[in-house]
Amino acid sequence: MDALNIPTTPSLMRDFLRQAGGAAVIDGGLATELERHGADLNDPLWSAKCLLTSPHLIRSVHLDYLEAGADIIITASYQATIQGFEAKGFSREESETLLKKSVEIALEARDIYYERCNKNSCDGLGDGRILKIRPILVAASVGSYGAYLADGSEYSGDYGDAMTIEALKEFHGRRVQVLAEAGPDLIAFETVPNKIEAQAYVELLQEEDIKIPAWFSFNSKDGINVVSGDSLLECASIAESCKQVVAVGINCTPPRFIHELILAIKKVTTKPIIIYPNSGERYDADQKEWVENTGVSDEDFVSYVSKWCEIGASLVGGCCRTTPDTIRAIYRTLSPRSPDPPMQ
Repeated sequence: MDALNIPTTPSLMRDFLRQAGGAAVIDGGLATELERHGADLNDPLWSAKCLLTSPHLIRSVHLDYLEAGADIIITASYQATIQGFEAKGFSREESETLLKKSVEIALEARDIYYERCNKNSCDGLGDGRILKIRPILVAASVGSYGAYLADGSEYSGDYGDAMTIEALKEFHGRRVQVLAEAGPDLIAFETVPNKIEAQAYVELLQEEDIKIPAWFSFNSKDGINVVSGDSLLECASIAESCKQVVAVGINCTPPRFIHELILAIKKVTTKPIIIYPNSGERYDADQKEWVENTGVSDEDFVSYVSKWCEIGASLVGGCCRTTPDTIRAIYRTLSPRSPDPPMQ
């Protein structure tokens, strides 16, 4: 089964949101959940390591999020790059196969979820699982160049003065093509830390004739600019300029900054606004770990959600350190949604 007849065109997101009742739920953190299922992610490939070692765990996490009410699941390809796999000794062909696998696993999870829904006569089970036939999108994740470096530079946006748009296009180009051809509904350019990478993505979408839409989500550590210090308004304007970009917003940013960031993005975009913050915990790039007890509870996180939607967000989920419980709480907060009838 496909995404229930959502068109793969620039109108994809507006059609999808209309069918979802005006707001949609994105999934939550992947790495935290993979570790909870027993995966060892102490590797430069991070969650992409499971594409090699335990794809069944990735599928299980996708299903956990679908059963928590997520309308969009994001593939395990954030840290998956051809260059990263080749550094591990894989051939170019094997590397591309692993990229495709990230999409195939998510598509399988969606099919399994629909099968479970069809076997169940009501919208949920007594254990809190949500089994409800609805449009579900698979977003193929593209992490930043900084994520590939695995040195924390996706949280600083500092790629050095020698980095160019052309070099970034060269780095990302084949990866984006392979992911797009693997059958997702859209590409998710995530944790975009600076203006130069946003511009490189726009040029790739336009020059490589990528057939599916995309979203851009930036990250911020001050609630004003993206993490590099580049203007969020300028970065969001770059996304706004590209007709293939169907949503723009913020991810992997503390919840306390989101309100002001939504208001800023609204000044420069007419596209749906996407918000999926982290738990608010602080990441220690030297130790490569999240600092415990620096974040907000699920209750506090979810208390923000209605306000974010009131001021302009229409897609809401979680990023690092959020869980299916977080997403279930977001789903319940947004559950009064009533979908518009399908257009004839």
